[in-house]
Amino acid sequence: MTRANFVSGIGGDNTPAFKANMSGAQSFSQNASFKVDFDTEVFDTDSAFASNTFTVPSGKAGKYFIYAMIRWNTDTDFQGMRLTVRKNGTNHFSNWGRHEYYENQYIGGVIDLSASDTVDVQCRQTSGGTVAVSASDSGTVSWFGGYRIGA
Repeated sequence: MTRANFVSGIGGDNTPAFKANMSGAQSFSQNASFKVDFDTEVFDTDSAFASNTFTVPSGKAGKYFIYAMIRWNTDTDFQGMRLTVRKNGTNHFSNWGRHEYYENQYIGGVIDLSASDTVDVQCRQTSGGTVAVSASDSGTVSWFGGYRIGA
């Protein structure tokens, strides 16, 4: 078997692709879900990311790998933190856990998307008060991105 036969069917340019960071901290009240403000584009190959939302361009339906990470900016431990990827305004997959001392929370997964589908990120926390999500380290701590992996 040649290398070409072994790797056939993979490759491509994985576009559309996007990544955005937060430029500042965003505060979240307890027990309510809020859309996360990823307001600084790092890259956006098809100009498909705007207003904290990725919209699949025409002719670009397929499977996408979507990922996000946020940093809860508190040293307070609490029982519940959730990061959710939403498709067309509906929860699609979530990461729920317990928060401990300035914890980062990551989520990533594959999602089938059609033209005009939208993807955004929400978070929720149960600390007993208001907690900020941080954009420290020049926006590299909290980010949202994705790329097409196939038809």
